[in-house]
Amino acid sequence: MAVLIALAFGVAALAHMAPFPFLLEAFRPERSLWRMPRSGGSPAVYLTFDDGPNPEWTPALLDALRDVDARATFFLIDRHITDETAPIVKRIADEGHSIALHSHTRQLMLQRPEELAATLQSAAARIAAITSQPPCPLFRPHAGWRSGSMYAGLSMGGYRLAGWTWGMWDFDWGRARRGDRLAARLARKASDGDIIVIHDGHHVNPRAERRHAADTVRLLAPALRGRGFVFKGLCEAGRVAAD
Repeated sequence: MAVLIALAFGVAALAHMAPFPFLLEAFRPERSLWRMPRSGGSPAVYLTFDDGPNPEWTPALLDALRDVDARATFFLIDRHITDETAPIVKRIADEGHSIALHSHTRQLMLQRPEELAATLQSAAARIAAITSQPPCPLFRPHAGWRSGSMYAGLSMGGYRLAGWTWGMWDFDWGRARRGDRLAARLARKASDGDIIVIHDGHHVNPRAERRHAADTVRLLAPALRGRGFVFKGLCEAGRVAAD
């Protein structure tokens, strides 16, 4: 009996964190996005970047994306958008990338739905004031932690939860992240519809060292193009779900 109780608690815990989109999404899969449907044409991958804007490393990442001619989706943390980083936010939009919302804390999963909706609306308004356009209606919770009340708040605010595909992230088993290792693994594992997440920032330290983000892009993009992949953004799917 103790084993069954422990197993039940374990399943309940895993249901609230990424990358396990099963229990909370079992009956309402349309509320979240963990991979994209197969394209039917050239295979597509979706580059996403978390925890910026980082004044030290996001510009280098934008340079890399420009040089390899790839578009991406940036999930930005509201508290990291400052007078210093506002020009970076504007550059992201000006260079054709999409902007969506992120968080530095798991506490949002405990907010009442109306509080979460107001939090997201406030963050979106700040971005719109900088870029002259609203961010797309996607929200990625910190580490993927989510709850029923979070889903209710997202629905109230017109947002869809965005996760990422199993194994397609820049965690490197405790080793310092290196672009060559990450690019090789991601290129090898990529399949049509995968959502890739790489961190150009940190949820606590806004200036964290993130050299690997640009390095990975410079190696990953040509490797995937060599396999016939194209790069697409997530925001169109988010808008369809939110309408």
